[in-house]
Amino acid sequence: MPDILIRDMDSEVVTRLKRRAKRHGRSLQSEARLLLEQAAGSEDVRGLLDRWEQRLAGRPVDASADLIREDRDR
Repeated sequence: MPDILIRDMDSEVVTRLKRRAKRHGRSLQSEARLLLEQAAGSEDVRGLLDRWEQRLAGRPVDASADLIREDRDR
């Protein structure tokens, strides 16, 4: 598995990451890995949303808040 080295990290950022890792019961390395994996995956989500937007283009779509309000008012 490849390694990554991040140089010149601000010490305050590292401190905040350590606190975050401790809150989640993980090591600093595990926390950083998870954050990087999530950030790298966000582009996939954007692509998925774009494809759905294209697929639904031109179709009338009701706002979900309006549908929920209508259901509650029954």
